[in-house]
Amino acid sequence: MKGILAIALALALAATGASAQTYKLPDRHSASHDNLLANQGNAGISVENTTKYLEELFDEEEEPELDIYTEGWDSQAVNCYNAATVPNTAEIDVSNFAMPHPGYITSPYGYRRRFRRMHKGVDLKLNIGDTVRAAFDGKVRIVRNQGRRKGYGMYIVIRHTNNLETVYGHLSEWLVKPDQYVKAGDPIALGGNTGRSTGPHLHFETRYMGYAINPSAIFDFANQTTHTDIYTFDKKTYQNARNFSPAANAAYAKAYLKDHPNKAWSRSSSSSSNSGAHASSSTYRVRKGDTLSKIASRNGTSVARLCRLNGLSTKSKLTIGQRIKLK
Repeated sequence: MKGILAIALALALAATGASAQTYKLPDRHSASHDNLLANQGNAGISVENTTKYLEELFDEEEEPELDIYTEGWDSQAVNCYNAATVPNTAEIDVSNFAMPHPGYITSPYGYRRRFRRMHKGVDLKLNIGDTVRAAFDGKVRIVRNQGRRKGYGMYIVIRHTNNLETVYGHLSEWLVKPDQYVKAGDPIALGGNTGRSTGPHLHFETRYMGYAINPSAIFDFANQTTHTDIYTFDKKTYQNARNFSPAANAAYAKAYLKDHPNKAWSRSSSSSSNSGAHASSSTYRVRKGDTLSKIASRNGTSVARLCRLNGLSTKSKLTIGQRIKLK
């Protein structure tokens, strides 16, 4: 009898081993992602048009938020990894994921010469009141409001089961509470324009033990997926993006705006609001220092649309008090 059980156990272990050798989800994911990249090669957008589009898209960079892991945050110790030993490399499973919001990148990760500081996340396009979702399974660690026109405004920090932490900033309403467990894709907040922000967007960060990873190293925002199922953290390369294509982002932005038209908003009704409502104003009064680009950025529209609605050109001079149609 023992001999029969031993043979059965050996056969079972052999079968399990064979399965483990042939099951390669990351490779399958990588192949699928390669196909997506290949398909986006003919996006139908010229280099000249792409450059012009991105210049307008990134003309008004969002002012980088204060780094809540290192600056002005002693009371709740957001960065609890100061004394921890962080490994040089680590493999992180990101296969069970959800995009925090389907918006395109309006301001990428990286150093901002204008502000002399790092922008440690990416800004994603959204309208006030749009749903923001948890990127991975985990537990909500912080739900806080930094105040009117300060830092991230209303934001959330989630610690995930894969050892990452994600930060979601400039929200208008929270849908979760501290210590609440969430699954990837669960609604956690509504998008907004709170804190140090020049227009509605989601500031999204991915962190590993305090290190601010470039989200574009994990997520392919133009194709709404992750690059691979396993992300390899490396202290030498964590700030680098992976296969980031400005042309693909521009093409995706056009498709996104077609399905998600901009909604008008005003700072007075959105910067300190705790609701998902957006302003319904159809005009804007020009203030000192305003340009068409600034007005477009602040009101979630484009310079081309403002020119078309108001019979202006990109070189038109604006006067203080002038009314500009937004829609």
